[in-house]
Amino acid sequence: MEQISIGEITVDVVRKKIKNMHLAVYPPSGRVRLAVPLWMNAEAVRLFAVSKLGWIRRHQRNFADQERLGPREYKERESHYFQGRRYLLRIRETSGAGYVDLQSKTYLDLHVKPDAGLEYRRNVIKEWHRRELKKSIAELAEHWTKKMNVQVAFFGVKQMKTKWGSCNITQKRIWLNLELAKKPLSCLEYVLVHELAHLLERHHNDRFHALVSQYLPGWKQLRDELNRLPVNHADWVY
Repeated sequence: MEQISIGEITVDVVRKKIKNMHLAVYPPSGRVRLAVPLWMNAEAVRLFAVSKLGWIRRHQRNFADQERLGPREYKERESHYFQGRRYLLRIRETSGAGYVDLQSKTYLDLHVKPDAGLEYRRNVIKEWHRRELKKSIAELAEHWTKKMNVQVAFFGVKQMKTKWGSCNITQKRIWLNLELAKKPLSCLEYVLVHELAHLLERHHNDRFHALVSQYLPGWKQLRDELNRLPVNHADWVY
């Protein structure tokens, strides 16, 4: 990948069949990516990046101040998130298979055997998040695929290390990050619409952003909200 350095900042330069340049700063590390037309010379690219230096630094500072969550220990009164809300974990004893019960606005109850270890507790909550996220995706997808007049062969959920979602345009398969189970439903909706828009426009160009704005006018606010929310100790970006 082509890169340029502006002082202490490294910019990844990606050349594409586009008309205009597109600059982005990605959380949580503040990685800078600049998409430029194939024909544009290196000096013009550098001058554009330099002109945006203040904007880049401002966004990097915002990401640096973003709250980070350390590794979870799955113990009593530990903080856990679901659909944008913070809950306190309560450990409840059961003689059968572990499960999660959410009956209040304060507590998330984890039912496990007394000798259940950390890995088992983690997996019980992880699979509960997965099931709940799939339910939310199904409800949102039914609405948005009709509204955007697109067809999707498959929606999947997995732990993703580099982004919130991905779209295989050829196979019409969309994957969404399991971590979205912890975020507000409005943020999940934004990511879903973003990926569906790729079925109408492959590249992150002006037409793509116009499509997202057409269907979800407040998408920029939702993107910013998603990027401000606490992230876990693993790094992945969107």
